[in-house]
Amino acid sequence: MFQMPIIADRLTESFYDRPTAMVARDLIGKALLHYVDHCWVGGWIVETEAYLDRRDPASHSARGQTPGNASMFAKPGTLYVYPIHAKYCMNAVTEPIGRGAAVLIRAIDPVWGIDSMQRERGHQDLRRLTRGPSMLCQSLRIGRSDDNRCLVADPSLGIFSDQTATTRRVAVTKRIGITKAVHRNLRFIDVDSNFLSRPTAKSTSR
Repeated sequence: MFQMPIIADRLTESFYDRPTAMVARDLIGKALLHYVDHCWVGGWIVETEAYLDRRDPASHSARGQTPGNASMFAKPGTLYVYPIHAKYCMNAVTEPIGRGAAVLIRAIDPVWGIDSMQRERGHQDLRRLTRGPSMLCQSLRIGRSDDNRCLVADPSLGIFSDQTATTRRVAVTKRIGITKAVHRNLRFIDVDSNFLSRPTAKSTSR
């Protein structure tokens, strides 16, 4: 087993097996970590978006299960990775098997393995490492080959809680970068973070 950074427990399947918006909100402040090249890389999650089951027109599951989105219908805690413009986005699958719901992880506050992230991104500026889902995947070296990995059991990839961490101020806004169901407030952010993919002036605290 690889030696973990000093944080608390890995999130269990029961954490993900809940309503997707609830999981998206509760992921704020959790630690996302990937072990690559003998180094843990990752940081604190500061921005997420909930994509609901096939009744959500903006969700990949709206078109039903396909070979490309099959992992989105897998057990809660599965990693769903999809390509976008030759880059990738990562999601944590939620709710029971077959539901087709997931949380997009949009941004993290980079903490561990920053040197590795800087090499992958080709930037020294911390704010250009993980402020957006494709930047995040590039920095953490997450690609399509990582699709369907298990965040609950995989020894080199997971999301973890820290019970001693400071409580985050979380706000909810409309999702961004989509053209369908744009009215739904399903984007969750740490309002004090400097690493959001897009700062927002209009939000509702929760």
